[in-house]
Amino acid sequence: MKDFEDSPSALVADVDCTADGKALCDANGVRGYPTIKYGDPTSLEDYQGGRDYDTLKKFAEDNLKPMCGPANIDLCDEDKKKEINKFLDMDEAELEKLIKAEEKKLESAEEDFKKEVQKLQEKYQELSKEKDEKLAAVKEAGLGLMKSCAAAAKKKKESKDEL
Repeated sequence: MKDFEDSPSALVADVDCTADGKALCDANGVRGYPTIKYGDPTSLEDYQGGRDYDTLKKFAEDNLKPMCGPANIDLCDEDKKKEINKFLDMDEAELEKLIKAEEKKLESAEEDFKKEVQKLQEKYQELSKEKDEKLAAVKEAGLGLMKSCAAAAKKKKESKDEL
């Protein structure tokens, strides 16, 4: 944070999501710690790179600067400018409707993911129980006794061989 404290365009900060920053973290989809986000404050992206100082510093130097967007449309290519202008020209209610529809897709994807993870968890528990039952059956069939007998026979043979 100290390396960027005087930057006119880059903000590097930490937020305690378990205390005063909880609302900010919830609003930005932070679900685990540590989480690193970057980009436009109204549309933060998840950082997926390395976590060592040099990697983070290089990423910040390369990416924490004005970027293409409504506030810096001059930094955008023609296609992105058209897309931004299309949204800027929309009626506010229409744009909000589109935003809600896209957010609904995100929520749906998250719900589907949670449901499938739950199914996997249930399958894991089922397989774990089956494995435990099979292991118990093998042990009950005398595996331990067989191993003891094999060791005793080997020991007996070795003692005869020494004579």
